[in-house]
Amino acid sequence: MKAHLAKLPLILKPVILSLFLSLSVLAFLSRQTPRHSSGKTDTAEEEQLPSDLKIRPGYASYDAYLQRQMNKTLNPKLREIWTTRDWDRKLKVFSEFFDNLKQRGLISNGSKALSIGARVGQEVAAMKRVGVNDSVGIDLVPYPPLVLKGDFHHQPFDDETFDFEFSNVFDHALYPWKFVGEIERTMKRGGICVLHVLLSRRADKYSANDLYSVKPLEKLFKKSELIEVRSIDGFGLDTEVVFKKKE
Repeated sequence: MKAHLAKLPLILKPVILSLFLSLSVLAFLSRQTPRHSSGKTDTAEEEQLPSDLKIRPGYASYDAYLQRQMNKTLNPKLREIWTTRDWDRKLKVFSEFFDNLKQRGLISNGSKALSIGARVGQEVAAMKRVGVNDSVGIDLVPYPPLVLKGDFHHQPFDDETFDFEFSNVFDHALYPWKFVGEIERTMKRGGICVLHVLLSRRADKYSANDLYSVKPLEKLFKKSELIEVRSIDGFGLDTEVVFKKKE
């Protein structure tokens, strides 16, 4: 570099040297900056999914997917139903469900619990009703004080925060591997995750994936073991799947 600079006109030497130093700094910073996942990575993950978990096509971007989900969550007629005539019915059913989980030793009054995709928070209210007071929900649209704003593909919580996580919206996950990865990241070792899913048929028009067996879930939960599968009648969902994060 010095030999080449010696042959240049004096006025150009500072310019060339400055350019060389700038390029060197940029090259160094590029090696230090974390690389974010791209669409190619998501495509690679999708290609590795078992055949009995299908991702629905048609989303031009992640923002388009989020907007479609929010169209349902913000639908004024649905929100009125969820907070009025639907509220007591779901609160009763979910209270019985969480009380049953307590009897089976899967959740306790001392559990720190999360409901994923909680909408207006019937599940959270039900957990509190049966004594699980340290519970909260997340959804794209918050519903204080029961539900915080949060994307289940990128949960807004620290690692190993919860003892228990519940969701009945797995079918709404555009990236199921991220949905499950966030559960395992935020769940404590030995923690319990309960999913209610639909296996017998295609889910509603807002669903982003279709699940036809439990096998894909076993593959996705890489840090947990499957401990129970049973049939249920859960507001259109037919199967309960229980995982325990490895110690």
